Amino acid sequence: MAKMATREAYGKALAKLGQENDNIVVLDADLSKSTKTADFKKVCPDRFINMGIAEGNMMGVAAGMSTCGKIPYVSTFAMFAAGRAFEQIRNSICYPKLNVKICATHAGLTVGEDGASHQAIEDLSLMRSVPNMTVICPSDDIETEAVIRAIAEYNGPCYVRLGRAAVNTINDNPEYKFEIGKAVTLREGKDATVIATGIMVEAALEAYNTLAEEGIKIKVINIHTLKPIDAEAITKAARETGVIVTAEEHSIIGGLGSAVCEVVSESHPVPVLRVGVKDTFGESGKPGELLKAYGLTAEEIVKAVKKGLQLK
Repeated sequence: MAKMATREAYGKALAKLGQENDNIVVLDADLSKSTKTADFKKVCPDRFINMGIAEGNMMGVAAGMSTCGKIPYVSTFAMFAAGRAFEQIRNSICYPKLNVKICATHAGLTVGEDGASHQAIEDLSLMRSVPNMTVICPSDDIETEAVIRAIAEYNGPCYVRLGRAAVNTINDNPEYKFEIGKAVTLREGKDATVIATGIMVEAALEAYNTLAEEGIKIKVINIHTLKPIDAEAITKAARETGVIVTAEEHSIIGGLGSAVCEVVSESHPVPVLRVGVKDTFGESGKPGELLKAYGLTAEEIVKAVKKGLQLK
């Protein structure tokens, strides 16, 4: 399978979109080579603004531009977007519900050697908690391009979580369709459900194959949109399979696991086991090694499914 980082897919999609829509403007906090917004700058230099290392100001400027009919795509690392500029996102963008697209790269543990200070494992929780914010975490390059195009048509604040490391393409089939707020069922099964987001969708598919060899059939659902979340799909899975495992490259507190628990507890209570970062900071290391060290693997999903089956 082909491999591409979602941040790279973002840059390519943004460059195409910019040439199709004159209202698209891009703001970056002096990280355009890393966030890949440099791709947009090459083809639309007059609509690209390097705001320097001033993330809060960048969000304010984007908010202002959105009131003039522009569609700002704003990029920096997830730690600096969701973390450093949280107040401006909350008060200047989400409170007035302005049409700003925050596309944050280098999220999660797979930032790798940059270590704990740069590994945003709380960003989904932060962004999900803000009223009016739509929160999306694509699983591969194909889904990323679909997301970038879809949010251009959506009127309102959006947070898109993108990664640094290259990931395998998993959505290269003619039946794939992206729709904000609608889960994608990738595999059918009756014994348990694995709900994953971002790079953990691929791990969930690996877990499906491993469990199938043992005669355990699991449903695999890609929740690319954490807010608004597809409560109908989650409730249906809970009713049909009786146990759910969530998987995310994020803290188990406040992210996908918490979102699924919120839905299930109110609609159809079943056991929910969460695979993710267990309330700890990351550390410096190679992406693959970190995922293994923190239990973000297909093997851990398999273990969680088997544990969940015992709770049914």
